Amino acid sequence: MPNEEYAIVLDYLPTGKSSSFKSEPMAQVIGTEHFTLLEVTPNSSLKVLEKVYIGKEKRDKIQFIKRRVSFEELTNTSISEIEKAIELIVKDNSQKFLDFFNKSGSVSLRMHQLELLPGLGKKHLFELLKERESKPFDSFEEISSRVHLMPNPAKLIAKRILVELEDPKLKYYLFARPPAREERQFR
Repeated sequence: MPNEEYAIVLDYLPTGKSSSFKSEPMAQVIGTEHFTLLEVTPNSSLKVLEKVYIGKEKRDKIQFIKRRVSFEELTNTSISEIEKAIELIVKDNSQKFLDFFNKSGSVSLRMHQLELLPGLGKKHLFELLKERESKPFDSFEEISSRVHLMPNPAKLIAKRILVELEDPKLKYYLFARPPAREERQFR
Protein backbone atom coordinates (compact mmCIF):
# COMPACT_ATOMS: atom_id res chain seq x y z
CA MET A 1 0.00 0.00 0.00
CA PRO A 2 1.37 3.47 -0.84
CA ASN A 3 2.64 5.74 1.93
CA GLU A 4 0.81 8.75 3.29
CA GLU A 5 1.72 12.15 1.82
CA TYR A 6 -0.10 14.41 4.30
CA ALA A 7 -1.38 14.05 7.84
CA ILE A 8 -3.50 15.93 10.36
CA VAL A 9 -1.94 16.56 13.78
CA LEU A 10 -3.93 14.95 16.60
CA ASP A 11 -1.63 15.83 19.49
CA TYR A 12 1.67 17.68 19.93
CA LEU A 13 3.84 17.02 22.99
CA PRO A 14 6.79 19.48 23.07
CA THR A 15 8.67 17.39 25.64
CA GLY A 16 7.40 13.98 24.54
CA LYS A 17 5.54 11.42 26.62
CA SER A 18 6.21 11.44 30.35
CA SER A 19 6.86 7.70 30.19
CA SER A 20 9.52 7.96 27.45
CA PHE A 21 13.21 7.50 28.19
CA LYS A 22 14.46 10.74 26.67
CA SER A 23 12.72 14.09 26.40
CA GLU A 24 12.17 14.99 22.74
CA PRO A 25 9.22 16.58 20.92
CA MET A 26 6.64 14.11 19.65
CA ALA A 27 3.34 14.32 17.78
CA GLN A 28 0.61 11.89 16.87
CA VAL A 29 -0.92 12.28 13.42
CA ILE A 30 -3.50 10.62 11.16
CA GLY A 31 -2.80 10.20 7.45
CA THR A 32 -5.19 11.89 5.03
CA GLU A 33 -5.24 9.12 2.42
CA HIS A 34 -5.40 5.80 4.33
CA PHE A 35 -6.08 7.08 7.88
CA THR A 36 -2.82 5.60 9.17
CA LEU A 37 -2.07 6.52 12.80
CA LEU A 38 1.55 7.58 13.20
CA GLU A 39 3.95 8.94 15.79
CA VAL A 40 6.34 11.56 14.38
CA THR A 41 9.21 13.75 15.54
CA PRO A 42 8.58 17.38 14.55
CA ASN A 43 11.16 20.06 13.64
CA SER A 44 9.03 22.90 15.00
CA SER A 45 5.96 23.35 17.15
CA LEU A 46 2.68 22.08 15.70
CA LYS A 47 -0.96 22.94 16.22
CA VAL A 48 -3.70 20.38 16.75
CA LEU A 49 -5.67 19.74 13.51
CA GLU A 50 -2.89 21.31 11.42
CA LYS A 51 -2.19 19.61 8.06
CA VAL A 52 1.48 18.65 7.63
CA TYR A 53 3.50 17.03 4.83
CA ILE A 54 4.94 13.61 5.76
CA GLY A 55 5.84 12.30 2.28
CA LYS A 56 9.25 11.17 1.02
CA GLU A 57 10.40 14.59 -0.24
CA LYS A 58 11.87 17.32 2.00
CA ARG A 59 9.56 17.91 4.97
CA ASP A 60 9.39 21.35 6.52
CA LYS A 61 7.74 20.57 9.89
CA ILE A 62 8.35 16.84 10.41
CA GLN A 63 11.87 15.52 11.03
CA PHE A 64 11.01 11.82 10.74
CA ILE A 65 8.23 9.30 11.20
CA LYS A 66 8.94 7.19 14.28
CA ARG A 67 6.40 4.42 13.96
CA ARG A 68 2.85 3.38 13.25
CA VAL A 69 0.63 3.30 16.34
CA SER A 70 -2.61 1.54 17.20
CA PHE A 71 -5.73 3.29 18.47
CA GLU A 72 -5.00 2.08 22.02
CA GLU A 73 -1.64 3.90 21.98
CA LEU A 74 -3.17 7.31 21.25
CA THR A 75 -3.00 10.02 23.90
CA ASN A 76 -6.19 11.38 25.46
CA THR A 77 -5.89 14.55 23.37
CA SER A 78 -5.50 12.49 20.19
CA ILE A 79 -8.61 10.47 21.04
CA SER A 80 -10.63 13.63 21.69
CA GLU A 81 -9.49 15.22 18.38
CA ILE A 82 -9.60 12.21 16.06
CA GLU A 83 -13.28 12.51 15.12
CA LYS A 84 -12.84 16.18 14.13
CA ALA A 85 -9.73 15.28 12.11
CA ILE A 86 -11.55 12.47 10.27
CA GLU A 87 -14.47 14.79 9.45
CA LEU A 88 -12.00 17.37 8.07
CA ILE A 89 -10.39 14.72 5.87
CA VAL A 90 -13.77 13.46 4.63
CA LYS A 91 -14.89 17.00 3.72
CA ASP A 92 -11.56 17.77 2.00
CA ASN A 93 -11.81 14.56 -0.07
CA SER A 94 -15.57 14.58 -0.58
CA GLN A 95 -15.34 13.35 -4.19
CA LYS A 96 -13.58 10.16 -3.09
CA PHE A 97 -16.37 9.38 -0.64
CA LEU A 98 -19.13 10.42 -3.05
CA ASP A 99 -17.64 7.87 -5.46
CA PHE A 100 -18.05 5.30 -2.69
CA PHE A 101 -21.79 6.09 -2.49
CA ASN A 102 -22.08 6.05 -6.29
CA LYS A 103 -19.99 2.97 -7.11
CA SER A 104 -19.86 0.66 -4.07
CA GLY A 105 -20.85 -2.95 -4.59
CA SER A 106 -21.51 -6.16 -2.73
CA VAL A 107 -19.18 -7.57 -0.11
CA SER A 108 -20.90 -10.96 -0.17
CA LEU A 109 -24.12 -12.47 -1.49
CA ARG A 110 -26.03 -11.09 1.50
CA MET A 111 -24.22 -7.85 2.27
CA HIS A 112 -23.52 -4.60 0.44
CA GLN A 113 -20.61 -2.25 1.26
CA LEU A 114 -23.07 0.53 2.13
CA GLU A 115 -24.51 -1.65 4.92
CA LEU A 116 -21.14 -1.48 6.69
CA LEU A 117 -21.78 2.20 7.44
CA PRO A 118 -23.13 2.52 11.00
CA GLY A 119 -26.81 3.49 11.07
CA LEU A 120 -27.51 2.45 7.47
CA GLY A 121 -29.99 -0.41 7.17
CA LYS A 122 -31.75 -2.25 4.36
CA LYS A 123 -34.36 0.48 3.74
CA HIS A 124 -31.74 3.18 3.27
CA LEU A 125 -29.63 0.78 1.21
CA PHE A 126 -32.41 0.01 -1.28
CA GLU A 127 -33.40 3.66 -1.54
CA LEU A 128 -29.75 4.70 -2.09
CA LEU A 129 -29.28 2.07 -4.81
CA LYS A 130 -32.51 3.12 -6.54
CA GLU A 131 -31.59 6.82 -6.42
CA ARG A 132 -28.04 6.34 -7.68
CA GLU A 133 -29.33 4.26 -10.62
CA SER A 134 -31.49 7.16 -11.79
CA LYS A 135 -28.70 9.75 -11.34
CA PRO A 136 -25.33 9.61 -9.50
CA PHE A 137 -25.02 11.79 -6.42
CA ASP A 138 -23.10 15.09 -6.80
CA SER A 139 -22.81 16.05 -3.11
CA PHE A 140 -23.48 14.84 0.41
CA GLU A 141 -26.38 17.32 0.62
CA GLU A 142 -27.93 15.75 -2.46
CA ILE A 143 -27.75 12.29 -0.87
CA SER A 144 -29.55 13.64 2.22
CA SER A 145 -32.24 15.37 0.14
CA ARG A 146 -32.92 12.48 -2.28
CA VAL A 147 -32.91 9.66 0.30
CA HIS A 148 -35.73 9.95 2.85
CA LEU A 149 -34.54 10.33 6.49
CA MET A 150 -30.91 9.72 5.50
CA PRO A 151 -28.41 10.44 8.30
CA ASN A 152 -25.57 12.86 7.43
CA PRO A 153 -23.47 10.88 4.88
CA ALA A 154 -20.17 12.56 5.83
CA LYS A 155 -20.72 11.68 9.50
CA LEU A 156 -21.61 8.07 8.55
CA ILE A 157 -18.30 7.71 6.75
CA ALA A 158 -16.41 9.35 9.64
CA LYS A 159 -18.05 6.92 12.11
CA ARG A 160 -17.11 3.94 9.92
CA ILE A 161 -13.50 5.12 9.72
CA LEU A 162 -13.43 5.49 13.51
CA VAL A 163 -14.78 1.93 13.91
CA GLU A 164 -12.08 0.65 11.54
CA LEU A 165 -9.37 2.40 13.58
CA GLU A 166 -10.70 1.27 16.97
CA ASP A 167 -11.34 -2.43 16.21
CA PRO A 168 -8.23 -4.36 15.07
CA LYS A 169 -10.25 -7.54 14.46
CA LEU A 170 -12.71 -6.23 11.86
CA LYS A 171 -13.45 -8.42 8.87
CA TYR A 172 -13.93 -5.62 6.30
CA TYR A 173 -11.96 -2.40 5.89
CA LEU A 174 -13.49 0.16 3.53
CA PHE A 175 -11.41 3.28 4.14
CA ALA A 176 -8.68 2.82 6.77
CA ARG A 177 -5.47 0.86 6.40
CA PRO A 178 -5.87 -2.48 8.22
CA PRO A 179 -3.69 -2.85 11.31
CA ALA A 180 -0.23 -4.34 10.93
CA ARG A 181 -0.31 -8.10 11.27
CA GLU A 182 1.23 -9.41 14.44
CA GLU A 183 4.00 -11.88 13.79
CA ARG A 184 3.15 -15.33 15.05
CA GLN A 185 5.67 -16.94 17.31
CA PHE A 186 6.14 -20.67 17.00
CA ARG A 187 7.36 -22.62 19.97
